[in-house]
This record gives sequence, structure tokens and C-alpha cells, in this order.
Amino acid sequence: MSRPFKCRRIANVPGITYFKPAGIPLGELEEVVLSLEEAEALRLKELEGLEQERGAEKMNVSRPTFQRILASARNKVADAVLNGKAIRIEGGNFELAWNRYRCRDGHEWDAENILTDATACPQCNDTEVQPVLSKGSGCRGRGRGQCHRRKSE
Repeated sequence: MSRPFKCRRIANVPGITYFKPAGIPLGELEEVVLSLEEAEALRLKELEGLEQERGAEKMNVSRPTFQRILASARNKVADAVLNGKAIRIEGGNFELAWNRYRCRDGHEWDAENILTDATACPQCNDTEVQPVLSKGSGCRGRGRGQCHRRKSE
């Protein structure tokens, strides 16, 4: 019997999801597709400087799985940078770790759409918002969670 699937937890969907070399028309470029969980592993390891064990905990995966995701991401980014390819960030198997936000004035709300609802407070329009861990967030097991299985096109 195979092991049950675990959602890879990501903190957010990046606002910028496409990068390309300057001066080369888009139609002439090859693309490398970086999944959202690969982008999250890079963010945790390279930007936040977390050890792999802590990054794995944050993504709700084992350390070896985190290592495989990270190695794949590093390989794709190196290929794109060194061979002049565009990078598209999309798809993957993931769940969003946060869906509740709070502004500096203490207003809280649930973000239905992470790209639009988490940028400013709906009550006071404050743009300095922070994610808040809400009850029931996190991976809830196969068939019960909010795991998004998005395939890149």
C-alpha cells in the first residue's frame, strides 16, 4: 500500500510569477516551470536561512522530501540563469498556510483570494497586514484539507 499524500504547505503565492532575461523576445525563450512548493523551499532555505529540518517542518513534509524539492528548484533556477531561459512559477501540490490577516489597527479578516484580499485591510485600507494563524489551518490529511493540486499548463 502506498503512503498517503501530504500537502506541501506554502506561506503565500508570489506576486511576481514570471522572470525572463532582458533583451530577448519572449517568443524566442525556453521556459523553466518552478512549482509553488519549489519556490517556497527556495524562500525558506535561501531567503529565511532556515536549516532543512526547520524548512521541512514549515512545509509539512519530511526532511528528505524537502531536500528533493529544494534540489529540484536549485537545478531549475541554475538551468534558467546559466542557459538564458525564462522562469514561470506556477502549479504544484500545495496548501496555503495562512488565510487570516490582521492590520496594525487590529482588524482581522479571512482572505478568500490571497492575491487581492491580503493586500489591504477591508475596514481601514491599511496596507501593512500580517498573516494570522487561524483555527483549523494546516494540512488536515488526504481528502479533508484544502490541498490544491495544480498542474502547470
